[in-house]
Amino acid sequence: MIPKFDPKELNVVGETVAYVYMPSIKIYDYPVTEKEAITSMFKGKAYWQMVGAERCPFVPRLLPDNTVRGLVFEHQPFDVLTEAGGKDMFGIEWEYIAQVGGSTVRPGVPFLEDISQWREKIVWPDIDSWDWEGSAKINNDTYLASDKFNLAWFQTGWFERLIALMDFEGALMAIFDEDSKEEVKAFFEKLTDLYIRIFDKYITYFPKVDGFFVHDDWGSQKETFFSPELVAEMIVPYMKRVTDFLHVKGKCCELHSCGQILKQVPNIIAAGWDAWNPQLINDMDAIYDLYGDKIVLGIAPEPFDIESATEEEQRAAARAYADKYCRPDKPTYLNMYSTAFLTPAYREELYIRSRENYSK
Repeated sequence: MIPKFDPKELNVVGETVAYVYMPSIKIYDYPVTEKEAITSMFKGKAYWQMVGAERCPFVPRLLPDNTVRGLVFEHQPFDVLTEAGGKDMFGIEWEYIAQVGGSTVRPGVPFLEDISQWREKIVWPDIDSWDWEGSAKINNDTYLASDKFNLAWFQTGWFERLIALMDFEGALMAIFDEDSKEEVKAFFEKLTDLYIRIFDKYITYFPKVDGFFVHDDWGSQKETFFSPELVAEMIVPYMKRVTDFLHVKGKCCELHSCGQILKQVPNIIAAGWDAWNPQLINDMDAIYDLYGDKIVLGIAPEPFDIESATEEEQRAAARAYADKYCRPDKPTYLNMYSTAFLTPAYREELYIRSRENYSK
């Protein structure tokens, strides 16, 4: 049973540290720890509406893909302007573009002109040689706190890995073409073996990691890159191997997949993901109505003018959002692209109303 809301919970006991997408917010006197609350939410029972600050993103420089992509969150500071870019775990060169705040594979001739070359050309990373013990010494009991839900981000999924190796057009042709599908499947099978070994290392060396946030983009602003049938055949089985492994280990699984991919939500569910944070170009209401009882979704509020909205208007907006999306039978969390609306008044009212609604 989710306990009823007690106004004493609004006592402020601390404040979070701001990070990408997430402003600093007040920490209330919650009825359970943030770790317990998020773990429960992933299992379909929410205490209050999570806004993202309750989670601690863990993206260590230990993994080459994290540094080359310019996204590192760990105890040791990271200077994106001097450290980002370079070679990923497969030796592919990336360039960090400061103006856009991200990295791209260095343009030119793709590493693989044809997917059939993967066995002879790819040198698989020796993950045992990575400094797991050193990273554990730096991050355990410092960055990785016991009361936070520690979420390990993994930057490059299956289709994204194919893009890194073949460029976008080559990857798309390889996954579509009947003559190359079997080679893609064989590569994805071995890639999945590697990913499971990496995640097992995380679980061994960072025991306070509670879940994994895996990236694999499937769409553009207008449409998904491929049919649901193709994703079900070419990607879902390999994702499911990973989520099955992580679930057996007691870890939560969240997918980050950009684009307008409403058509792919059944595949996301079939692949075993506990949660998905859609981009705002998707029809949130349709996704929630169709699938909100099958997967936890990151839902965005109706926009309002932060500068001109009165405090009561902000609170009314929070109540409207909570009454629509904070249901005990279909819990959600605040979409990561909507944190600009987290004014103090909105966040406080969202906490109150969501606590009341989820405990019904």
